[in-house]
Amino acid sequence: MGFWKFLLLPFAFLYGLIVRIRHWLFNVNILKSELFELPVIGVGNLSLGGTGKTPMVEYLIRLLVDEYKLAVLSRGYGRNTNGFLTANQYSGHKDIGDEPMQYHNKFKNDIKVTVSENRRIGIKNLMQDDENLDIILLDDCFQHRYVLPGISILLTDFHNLYMEDYLLPAGTLRDVVSEAKRADIIIVTKTYKVLSPITRRRIKGILKPEEHQSLYFSYIDYGELTVVPGFKEVKIKKKISTIVLFCGIANSYPFQEYLRDLCNDLLVIDFPDHHTYRKKDLQLVAQTYNDTFTQNKIIITTEKDAMRLVKSEYIRELDSLPLYYIPIKVKLHGLDQSNFSNQIKKYVRENKRNSRVH
Repeated sequence: MGFWKFLLLPFAFLYGLIVRIRHWLFNVNILKSELFELPVIGVGNLSLGGTGKTPMVEYLIRLLVDEYKLAVLSRGYGRNTNGFLTANQYSGHKDIGDEPMQYHNKFKNDIKVTVSENRRIGIKNLMQDDENLDIILLDDCFQHRYVLPGISILLTDFHNLYMEDYLLPAGTLRDVVSEAKRADIIIVTKTYKVLSPITRRRIKGILKPEEHQSLYFSYIDYGELTVVPGFKEVKIKKKISTIVLFCGIANSYPFQEYLRDLCNDLLVIDFPDHHTYRKKDLQLVAQTYNDTFTQNKIIITTEKDAMRLVKSEYIRELDSLPLYYIPIKVKLHGLDQSNFSNQIKKYVRENKRNSRVH
């Protein structure tokens, strides 16, 4: 532990005390959790972010959308609106948040994307609005105990396991490690594509899952370079001389590692998680690109950041520049894929209110 983290431990202790008191209030039913009559699947983590919740929700959508009618309910972090809202053709990231915007852009013809800071009200509105709704996916809900998901999925970063982290402000945990026991499924995310049995056993020994908990391992699968909507596609050589990467996500290190294999030189401009880009931010990106004295160069951002850019009033600062993003998907290792799929679908079948497949 670093010196500064050590100095912050007393504040982390106080924060942890407050968190534990809140959980105790739920555990003794002074504060009450509500269970709903249709399948509700929650995806969350114990840390501030960066564990891969968005691609995991997308994985669940792809897993279930062909058989069931789905809705995604998110808080809509970073939006300028309040209350319960449903994404539509006019929605932007300022209306519903960048992650719901990403779900809507990818799956708008197949699912309903909604936001509400009060998850109970959001679920009740969804159930009243559509009696044929089969499943609700809750994005980032592990700390929102007023709703009790039928199945709870807890994510932890392979490179920053919650058992090896500290509470805020000494570390990145926003919840106490002991609460991991509430999860039905634990998924270790962002592992390497090749995962040895020894590594699996080592991680299991660190996390020490309860008997009722399933433990799975996943990795990131990167897609093809995709031009940001509204920008011109350019001819790109197989080995790029320079990539200018800018992004506002919690942990960009796996993305950086992937991009370093695509280019000779990677220039990184980091912004805070869920950053709303201002004029000077995009001017910095453009200046960094223009000051790079190579011809074979492009600008890359994440898919989530692209959602914040497409309707930005300052997007013109990057006009005429080659701006791309790389979509990502979650993949599970080996038998984890079928075991996870079977566990989720079994839960849905046993708890469904309606189904499109008979």
